[in-house]
Amino acid sequence: MKTYVSPSQRPNTATAVAIGSFDGVHLGHQALIAQLKAKAREHRVPSVVYTFDPPTRVLTQGVEFLSTLPEKLDLLARYGVDETIAAAFTSEFASRPKDAFLDDLRTLRPHTIVVGEDFHFGKGRAGSAEDLKTVAPEVVVVPIHGLGGEDIKSTRVREYLKAGDVDGARRLLGRHYDAQGVVVSGDHLGRTLGWPTANIQVPDGKALPLGVFAVVALGDHGRWHGVANVGFRPTVDGRTRRFEVHLFDFEGDLYGQELQIKFFTKLRGEQKFSGLDELKAQIARDAQAAREALKDVR
Repeated sequence: MKTYVSPSQRPNTATAVAIGSFDGVHLGHQALIAQLKAKAREHRVPSVVYTFDPPTRVLTQGVEFLSTLPEKLDLLARYGVDETIAAAFTSEFASRPKDAFLDDLRTLRPHTIVVGEDFHFGKGRAGSAEDLKTVAPEVVVVPIHGLGGEDIKSTRVREYLKAGDVDGARRLLGRHYDAQGVVVSGDHLGRTLGWPTANIQVPDGKALPLGVFAVVALGDHGRWHGVANVGFRPTVDGRTRRFEVHLFDFEGDLYGQELQIKFFTKLRGEQKFSGLDELKAQIARDAQAAREALKDVR
């Protein structure tokens, strides 16, 4: 998949374009991508997603994001998008009048533009799907998708994650929620307890569920089941959020490597123990519970 940071970078050819933040690339986004790909095939042009980094609500409302830009690009490529324009969404960009964004779109020469029904653009969200008709001969507005009586939205996925409900997030995403990060050095408490962990550093603002989870870790050199703790480690008076993963049946050094952690099952919430011995015993129970939860995962 080709990636650009502005419409002016791509070749001067016709396209089919979908626009939006695509934060998390959930089932609703996937339905929009399916419409985009169908129109691209119909007109025999590339499918292009015009998206924003960070997602618009991160800047305008201060919410956490579901996908870093590399994570989002990986997902868009997985779902078959030909090209992506990932524009830097800054205060300056957000304050541009709607006509400036329409000029960007004209550069893409779209046969079709595909957007969600709640899509607006430009300063004060002044632009709407009606304005897009001045740029493309066809505008497809995709209704908000629902599942089990609830709307599929990034906001709802964040709510599930905040509650530690990774299964609820999975239903709306159509896959297990994951986080990618680099293994950095910690304080080696896990090793002292006999349960060494990889301390995963994710970008500030990445949404993570709090608690203890059965997880699957993927790296350049392998794939492992494990148990993860995301939280503030109240037993040792932690002050900052940590994301630590114990990998089953692994020996070696992962420092500096990137791991992708997929959240499968919540085992319990974070809690404070009377001391390290009680914590160690609970970690052993958590590990056994994680092995059981992942026994059929290959």
